Amino acid sequence: MEITGYLSEFSLPELLKFLDQGSKTGLLSLKFKTNCHDQHQRIRHALFKQGRIVAVTDRLDHQGLFRIIYKRGWISPKVLREQFNRCPANQPIGLYLKKQGFLQPEQLKLLFRYQVLRQVCGLFQLENAKFIFNSKTTLPTTEMTSLSIRATEATLIGLRALRDWTPLTPKLPEFDSALSRVFIGKLHWQLDALENQVWQLADDSVSLKLIAHDLQQPPETIQKTAFRLISLGLVTEVPTVAPPTTGISAEKLLEPVAVAASDNEDDHSSDLSSSFMQNLLSFLRSSK
Repeated sequence: MEITGYLSEFSLPELLKFLDQGSKTGLLSLKFKTNCHDQHQRIRHALFKQGRIVAVTDRLDHQGLFRIIYKRGWISPKVLREQFNRCPANQPIGLYLKKQGFLQPEQLKLLFRYQVLRQVCGLFQLENAKFIFNSKTTLPTTEMTSLSIRATEATLIGLRALRDWTPLTPKLPEFDSALSRVFIGKLHWQLDALENQVWQLADDSVSLKLIAHDLQQPPETIQKTAFRLISLGLVTEVPTVAPPTTGISAEKLLEPVAVAASDNEDDHSSDLSSSFMQNLLSFLRSSK
C-alpha cells in the first residue's frame, strides 16, 4: 500500500512526524524540480525502519553508498565490489564492512552524516515536491550504514539549519495563537535554550506574541521555534484563552522539563486534499 501527496498540502515536518509516531517502515520518495526552468525531475529516496531514517539516496541501483565510500578512497574499488557481492542480503553493508575490518565506527558515522543528515536538511527547502510512501517496498541494505535517526530528530536538525522558511510559511502558527502542551514525560530530544524557554511558557492563555515580548525575541523567531516544537509533537497550536493583560510572570521560567513523543497525531485534516486523505485513511487501515 502506498500514500501520495504534495508537500504544499502536507509539509515535510508533518509527514516525518506521521512516519515517526506511527513507527512506519518503507520507502519515502520525493520528486521535485530545483526551479521552474529545470527540465529534469529530481528524486530523493528516504528509507525508513520503524519510524527511523536509515538512509537517504538519489538512486536505488545499489550504487549510492558504494560511490560515497569509493570517492573517499577508504577501500579499493575491486575489494569494495567483492565485499558488496559477499554481503548477506539481510545485513546493512556498513555493518558488514565494519565486521570485516574495512571500516571503523567513526567512518560509519561520517558516512551517515554525509548520506543522511546533510541531504535531509536540504529537503526542507522543497515546496511543490510530490511524495510517495510505499510500505511494501523491499529496502536495499546496500544503502544502509546500520545507523539511524528518529524522523522527528532529523526534522529538528533540519529546521534549525533552515534559512529560507518560505515553503513552510503557511504552516507556521499565528502570532495570536497559544501553545498547548501535549505530553509530559521523558525527553527524547535535546532542546536548545530558546526551545526550552518556549516549551516552559506553553500555555493556553499565552500568545506567541506575548512570549516573544517577555523573552525579548522577534515574533518571527518565536513563531519558528514554536513550529519546531509542534513538529516534534510536544505542543499544538490553539486559540488563546483569556489572554493576560500583563507580561508573563518570572515563575513561568522553570527548569527544563522532560518531554516525550506521543502516539497521537495533530489534526491536519483541514490542510489535506480529499485525494490525499483517502489514500492516507486506506494506508492506516491496512497498516499493522
